[in-house]
Amino acid sequence: MAGGGEANVANRVFTFEEADRSPEESLTVSIPEVLEPQYGMYVWPCAVVLAQYLWTQREQLRGRAVLELGAGVALPGVVAARCGSKVILSDLAEAPSCLENCRRSCRANGVQDVVVLGLTWGDLSPDLVLLPKLDIILGSDVFYDPEDFEDVFFSVAFLLRKNPKAQFWTTYQERSADWSVDELLRRWNLSCANIPLDSFGADKPDLARSALPGRHHIRMTVVTLGRAEEGTS
Repeated sequence: MAGGGEANVANRVFTFEEADRSPEESLTVSIPEVLEPQYGMYVWPCAVVLAQYLWTQREQLRGRAVLELGAGVALPGVVAARCGSKVILSDLAEAPSCLENCRRSCRANGVQDVVVLGLTWGDLSPDLVLLPKLDIILGSDVFYDPEDFEDVFFSVAFLLRKNPKAQFWTTYQERSADWSVDELLRRWNLSCANIPLDSFGADKPDLARSALPGRHHIRMTVVTLGRAEEGTS
């Protein structure tokens, strides 16, 4: 992406629809991927699963304030914006190329009035503290490197305490049986409800007319503040 040009960009198209709905009721999103081997430059399998969930929840997304953490190419955030949400896209403050990816995806889909911010997990920055009221926080595959888990939960817990009625919708790929977020959930007084993939049509290797998520084992969860004592898990 030398000089900020577009030479290494290729568009990947996703069309979200439901089998029991009219074929006219669908959403097509074009996501520019930068052909470089960096985390935030292309669509990950978890992003398609989360975007599918957003599509099925589109009626409750209208007018909601949504923040996507670690957005990368921002497929879920763009889908939320296309469904009528007021969206803020964020990625690492130290990764300007990822922030440009967010802007590029917005331009490719005619999405306007989306704010793009550099937010680093675990950093209590002014931009994090001054975020407006949020209803939904999104994160696809933010639980990739166990070294980052604590920082992710720091940011999520801070935002949920600031917005007690908000929810954190996240998808993650189970890459190892040796790690778990259960202890971190308890430490930060958060509870987690698993959403079965078959409940929103994501229990298959291809979604949105794409070859993703493939055969990866992906989980969809909704994280909320507190309530751990009520038995939600």
